[in-house]
Amino acid sequence: MLMTTISTQIGEFHAYADDQGLCRLLFPDRSGPDLPGGLREIPPNALRLFSQVGQQLNEYLQKKRHTFDLPLSIHGTDFQRSVWDLLCEIPYGQTSSYGELAEKLGSRNKARAVGGAAHVNPLPIIIPCHRLNGAGGALTGFAGGLSTKKYLLKLEEFPA
Repeated sequence: MLMTTISTQIGEFHAYADDQGLCRLLFPDRSGPDLPGGLREIPPNALRLFSQVGQQLNEYLQKKRHTFDLPLSIHGTDFQRSVWDLLCEIPYGQTSSYGELAEKLGSRNKARAVGGAAHVNPLPIIIPCHRLNGAGGALTGFAGGLSTKKYLLKLEEFPA
């Protein structure tokens, strides 16, 4: 696994990639896995990927991009992946609730499990878990912190 730091207007993100694509994106001030073997030369294909991640993330934060087009390497359970797929279907400028996503998965009783899957989302912003709210639009926990969630929702022109 390879890692780089991406500077943005809201701080430095840490991006992790494997041979298949981007597999983890951490908000500023969040720690990630220690990489075995220390620093090593980053292969050209990874340099291109990290450059694309940085460019697309900054374009999003400047309101110039609404979706991402990156090779991803997403690892999780089948349920987590189904939740993350549904999160990707929430359009820019819109939100959904845990219950609404749970209904799409077959039962509103799965709302807490949806929240758990959203909480471990490995690629926040790219998989837009910030667009997921509690019942009645309540802002609830977010791995990047509620202030970051409010910022992202305001960026997408939501009242936060």
